[in-house]
Amino acid sequence: MKTSLRLLAALLLTACAVLVSPAGPASAASLPGMVLSSTTATLPPELAPLATAKRLQYVSTDINGNLITATGLIMTPKSYKQNKVVAWAHGTTGLADQCTPSTNQGVFWPEARTAVAALLGRGWTIAATDYPGLGTTQAHPYLIGMSEARAIIDSVKAARNLDSALSAQYVIDGHSQGGQGALFANQIATAYDGNLVLKGTSSIAPVSNAGILAPLIPGTPNQGYLVMGLYGLQAIDSSFSANSVLAPPAKSKTSVLGTGCLMEILASYQNLTPSQLLVGGALPDSVVAKLDHFDSPAQTTTTAPVLLIQGTDDESVPQFLTHDYLLPELQAYNPPVTYVEIQGATHDSAVIDSANTVATWIAGRFS
Repeated sequence: MKTSLRLLAALLLTACAVLVSPAGPASAASLPGMVLSSTTATLPPELAPLATAKRLQYVSTDINGNLITATGLIMTPKSYKQNKVVAWAHGTTGLADQCTPSTNQGVFWPEARTAVAALLGRGWTIAATDYPGLGTTQAHPYLIGMSEARAIIDSVKAARNLDSALSAQYVIDGHSQGGQGALFANQIATAYDGNLVLKGTSSIAPVSNAGILAPLIPGTPNQGYLVMGLYGLQAIDSSFSANSVLAPPAKSKTSVLGTGCLMEILASYQNLTPSQLLVGGALPDSVVAKLDHFDSPAQTTTTAPVLLIQGTDDESVPQFLTHDYLLPELQAYNPPVTYVEIQGATHDSAVIDSANTVATWIAGRFS
């Protein structure tokens, strides 16, 4: 669903009304999480017996604090309902509107369905953001952690605006891109989430240490992730153009970013050589530094406990990156970190294999 001019106008009028209200300028902080529209949504067959769902448009902010529109799903358990919220942060789907999980069940991945089913089974309401740009007219700032983090937290605010009985306590559960976004959200929670109370963050196979990871990707089947990452950087940095570093063979394939989703993008780029992917066959140091700055979590302290899960046979996020780098980075801060390594698990199967472990850990955080 595209954001209409009428909707944007309504948002601006509402913002003006809040800013001049008797409550004073500080009440503008209440705008993120405001629900702009809500419609009944159809869930995948694994989830439909467990919950009802609404697709909504809600207010969030970009990395500069400007008001934007985001979309997502709010899933409410049917038979057994507690009053807590878990924010589900999805893994990579793509860059284009057809890659929006709230409207395309084809990219509501099987592992995500398993994870969400385990959470719904505990009676928790699920707030599942699409992230900025997916489902709206904006470009998707793929892997820009502070962008994802704000949309994740604001989806919880939106859920509570739909259902006032929901508690201020919440937990975040994310995979891959979402695992990264969940960690960023943990970093900013106390400064951004207002009267919410973050009880913990589960992060499964998160993207991290982009300064190490990005230079390893050229020449591997994961080159599509890097291309998307470059376009994600371009979305928030006007001084950078993805085309400035992509080689001609890679640039000739960029139409797939608008016509396909994750699997099509990976297939399109996987067989290029490094010199066919990038000018000179490698990323400039300046670009690596930008990716590291915007994409790498654990640069500042976390605010709540972390459950970190990693499969040993992960083909997308190498096990050593999580175990040798991210884990000690997180452990350097005060909130406790629980690390679970799953032998033989791949990037996606780690989500399925850990679904009950994650749900049990979250239950402990809520208790």
